[in-house]
Amino acid sequence: MKTFPMFLTMTGRRVVIVGGGEQAAQKCRLMLKTEARIDVLADALDVELQSLAQSGRIDWHRGPINPASFRDAALVFVATGCPGLDSCLHMLAKAAGVVVNVVDQPDLCDAITPSIIDRDPVVVAIGTEGTAPVLARQIKTRLEESLEPRLGDLAALAGRLRGFAARRLGPRQRRDLWAWVFNGPLRAQHAQEGDAPVAAAIKAVIASGKVPQKAPAPVALVGAGPGSSDLITLRGVQRLQEADIIFYDRLVDPQILELARRDAERVYVGKAPGCHSWPQDRINALIVSAALRGQRVVRLKCGDPGVFARGAEEAEALVAAGLNYEIVPGVTAASGAAAAVGGFLTERGKTDTLVLTTGRRADAQTRPDWVQHLSADSNVAVYMGIQTAPQIVTVLRDAGLLHCVHVTAVSNAQRADQKVLECPADQLVDEITAKGLVSPAILFLRRTETAEIVARPAALRAV
Repeated sequence: MKTFPMFLTMTGRRVVIVGGGEQAAQKCRLMLKTEARIDVLADALDVELQSLAQSGRIDWHRGPINPASFRDAALVFVATGCPGLDSCLHMLAKAAGVVVNVVDQPDLCDAITPSIIDRDPVVVAIGTEGTAPVLARQIKTRLEESLEPRLGDLAALAGRLRGFAARRLGPRQRRDLWAWVFNGPLRAQHAQEGDAPVAAAIKAVIASGKVPQKAPAPVALVGAGPGSSDLITLRGVQRLQEADIIFYDRLVDPQILELARRDAERVYVGKAPGCHSWPQDRINALIVSAALRGQRVVRLKCGDPGVFARGAEEAEALVAAGLNYEIVPGVTAASGAAAAVGGFLTERGKTDTLVLTTGRRADAQTRPDWVQHLSADSNVAVYMGIQTAPQIVTVLRDAGLLHCVHVTAVSNAQRADQKVLECPADQLVDEITAKGLVSPAILFLRRTETAEIVARPAALRAV
């Protein structure tokens, strides 16, 4: 970010607006929404500003302008409408050491005015660092439609009751209370009926010490999706925002962690291939320990927590400790990889069987059973198959299928460094080395004829 978004406390602070025309009036309208003291510096005012000065809502100052005119200002807007004059006034204001916004000259701005959605005390600011104000207005329009007009009143009501809730409820209960208020039917009731009935309901709940809505499970096993941060589900984002502590994997996109509460603790428990610095038993113990301390826990896993992610082992540890858990599904790697290459896991009349399997087995001596499912109408997706590619080739050779299986390999699916490889199975090991494919990767195995592989374009071929 070139600019850092921040809300400034304006109560009783001085804001200086230089100019007496429409541009200055626009900035006055904006600042009158705050509790700032507004000084307007201009030789003449338009009728709107004259009215504001006569009513005492702004203070009008005429005469010479020098650095002293800006002293102690929390914020200065330069808005005369004349670019040359604005540049000179900018230099005077900077000599006073204040924060300056020059209308329509972003290169001279210390602060940029965002598009604002006002549901006081709920305020949403949208900025594009001056690059696309039209886009900012479009985003504002969409958000205006999604935020009910009385939302600010509900937030203000919650603010008035925070002290009462703090005296009667513990931290976890308070979070559950406000989740009940803002996520449930009470919010819709407030939009229709206003403060009185909703305030009575909230007070009754606080007094009873019991939040009527069932609280979420203390632990959520959340699927982050196969790669890109925008593939996590909305429920997954909600659980991240509720979490006190997040245990996350090596392959989780760092941008996904930015969706969590800023004060949530983040604990890396990733495993690299062949590295056991975070054995599963230790991860289980950490999750259980955090939940028993009363923390809201998210176990964030790449892909889906129920597909080759050892989620069942973590769930068993939680049950053994007497703890509830929730599974929040994610887009599994096979789906992400297939979509990344424009293919489909199944296709009516052509692919009616889908097998999800893994190149790594808990018992390394056990022969994989996916071979029996290889046929022209099946699709076998092998997770964690890069390191075990030589063994896959051996299994196919032993089954007499090495020369009639086609492989599509997708490495780092849905990421910027995604790589795709298509080859006959007998060339798999050499091609992986030549193309530099690395984990994580999905290998799609399909029994087919070479002629068919050549004839069908890759984008139309089922993976």
